[in-house]
Formats: sequence, structure tokens, C-alpha cells
Amino acid sequence: MQAGEILRRTAFQMLDKLHGGKLEKIKTVNKREIVEGVTQEYGKRRVEMLLDYAKKHSPYYKEYQNACSLQDFPVMTKMKYNENKDQILCDTFWENKDSLFQLKTSGSTGAPFTVLCDGDKMNRVNMNFISFMELNGFRMGMKRGEFRVWIPGKNVISKWKSFKNNLIMIDISNMGDEALEKICEKIRKDRIQVLVAYSSALTVLMDYLKRKQVDVKKWDVEMVFAMGEALPQKTYDLIKEIFGFYGIRSYGNNENGFLACQVGDENRYTVDLYNFYIEMLSLDSDEPVKPGELGRIVVTDLYNKAFPMIRYDTGDTGIYEEIIDEKGRKHGYFTEIYGRRGSMMYNCKGEPLSIHVFMNVLIDMEGIVHQAKCIQWEKTRYELLLNAERSKINEKEVVDSYRKYLGDDAQIDVTYVEEIPIEASGKRMVCVQKCPDYL
Repeated sequence: MQAGEILRRTAFQMLDKLHGGKLEKIKTVNKREIVEGVTQEYGKRRVEMLLDYAKKHSPYYKEYQNACSLQDFPVMTKMKYNENKDQILCDTFWENKDSLFQLKTSGSTGAPFTVLCDGDKMNRVNMNFISFMELNGFRMGMKRGEFRVWIPGKNVISKWKSFKNNLIMIDISNMGDEALEKICEKIRKDRIQVLVAYSSALTVLMDYLKRKQVDVKKWDVEMVFAMGEALPQKTYDLIKEIFGFYGIRSYGNNENGFLACQVGDENRYTVDLYNFYIEMLSLDSDEPVKPGELGRIVVTDLYNKAFPMIRYDTGDTGIYEEIIDEKGRKHGYFTEIYGRRGSMMYNCKGEPLSIHVFMNVLIDMEGIVHQAKCIQWEKTRYELLLNAERSKINEKEVVDSYRKYLGDDAQIDVTYVEEIPIEASGKRMVCVQKCPDYL
């Protein structure tokens, strides 16, 4: 253990006790319900409470007074939320709307989206993440290295917050060999204990460590936590080969938090049924699929009272199963999660770029660019599909935002469309690789 880890864990515990131990209680219950499952009565009761609350306080859902069950409510997408966001916000939060937390995302589907939430939901998002981490050996206060596209003025955190949370920002806007060499040196020098990264970034990093035969024996890394798109089996195996332990697969989004996570060495994702209700719907209709069949992952967030997320179509697909144990408690598992693979892009120099480069470009264009997809046709030729407000958009500014990451030599052709074509998986991707040299 590092001294900084112990100090921060002690400080967290003391401060939380001064506030009645609220966070520790949330975390303790969350971990217990993930492991032991939830009662069938709990899930039914929480859904009914949410629906009744939404019908009373959300102008959008007041139109569904006669809805008797969850299935009577509409399935919602990012586009539908964006079109009705002011109507969905509950009247109990109108007066303090500006003080609500903002969960921003463009998502791999390429539709910018902001979800508002109150302090209680934000606490649950944070403790939900820590719960899954602790179930896999994490200790509160451990030094985390978070791999993201860190953009000043947008998502870069302050020095104080970085120190307080023992969090090191690792930028992945460029993942060429030169950049990866610096990243490895930062991991070693800063004695980072936990790597938290999107699966696409981990794939590139593990390949680099293997290819360059990097010696990680002097590193302090004890855990590798994979977020976002599904972690390829090859990368999963490489983590074990290089570090001596398996990486942790997780599934979630910025809008809700972590929905599911591998626990231990299980070859499946355990779903957090304490915070979420899961439906699996057909790829071409809103009818439920049979257990074990591929379906769209549709989530109902049980605790966002500011912005009810009822039957939210995440844009992801997977295979889900529920079991009732001998105590009558319900457990949910994703045995497969699809939808974000094959999205690795390369700049003009042939250096790999994280999918999240393209996702972050879109965040500042919310309300102007509804959807976008970048297609790489050749090593230096790209096509940008835009579903956008033509009267508001500054095309040069948008193109330059992409060129910043693709390179000065990038040929970027813009095509305006009414709708981004859907992939065979049932998902609209924010970037697609079509260059024969990279396939």
C-alpha cells in the first residue's frame, strides 16, 4: 500500500462519517445487492415508484397517466431525449436546474447528449463505480490512472480534485509509439496502481507492451479496469500474460453509470439490479427477445429523479439472462455485449486513435450536430457524415475539429444526411473503419 492511498481512504471515511456515513451505506448496500441479488419484490416496487413519480412530476410522462406497466411507456433514444429534454425534466427540480449535475456524452452512437441528475443520483453513480471496483480487489484511495481524451476547459479536472481523488489524467488523443512510450513512463514514474481505460485504448497499450517487451515488474499496477466497448479476448489474455492478473471487464455509460461488471474471474458481466432494471428487445421491434437471444439493451434507471430515464435504448446489443436463486433473489448477467467493436481509427501517420476522440469532438456541438459518423476509406481519406442543423453549423470549424486528430494531410469530405445509417448490429457508430490497409 502507498501512503497516499491510506491517507485518502482515512480522509474519505472521516468526512463521510461527519455526514452520517451516507456514501458508505450506499456502497455497502450496492455491493451486497450485486453479490446476493435483489428480491423480486424490490425490482417491481422500485419500477412502480419511478413510474408513479414520473407521471406526477415530468411533463413528458404526464401524458402517460393511463400507463399501467413499464411496457406501456415508450422506448427512448438519445434523439428522443434531446427532442424532449425540457419536458422530461421533473418540476421538482425546475427552480434549481442550474445546480444539477451534468452527465455529458456523445456516446459511440454519435448523438451528443446531456443527462441532468441531482446529488443523490450522482452519489450513486460514484459509489456504483467504487462498488464494482472493490468487488474486484480495489482499495479506496488507490492511485488511478484514467485514460481519456482530456480537453482543457471541457473535462480536464483541477489539480486539487486530481490530488484529492488520487487520480492521474492520461491523455489518449494520440496513441502512436512515441505517445505510448511517454504514457508508460508516466505510469511507472507516478506509481499508478490502477489503470482505468476504454477497451480500445487497452488493446493498443497491451499490444505496445508486448511488441516492445516493456518491463512492467517495477510498475505499481495492481488492477486494470476496462470500460466502454467489449474487451477483446486477445487483450484480456495479454493483460494476464503481462501483469500476472486478469483485467476487469465492465459495461456502462456516462448517462447512467456502470451497469454491469465482471466479478472475479467469471466469464460474464454481473448486472447491478439494485440501481437498474434491464429489458432486452428485438433488433427490429420493441418486442422482448427470448432468454439467450441477441437483443437491444434497454435500461430503466431506478434513481434519477431529476431526469427520469425510463426504457432507455442504450444503442448496445447483447445476450442477457436472469436467474432466481434458491433464496428467491434475482441475478442478472450479460453473457455477451456487442456494439462497439471494429471502431478503431488511424490518423494520416498510421497511428491509432481512440473512438473517444470522435465522441469528445461531438460534445461541444450538442444542439447543432444531431449525429455524426467518420468513415476512413483510405489512409488519408475520410468521409464525415453529418445529421446537423445546416443553418447553424460552421462546417470549417467541424472539419478542423476532426483534422486536429486525423492530421493536416487528411482529406475530409463532408456529406449531409437526414439520418445516420444503422449498422447490421442495430447500432449507429460514431466512426467506422473501411480502409483495406487496416482491415
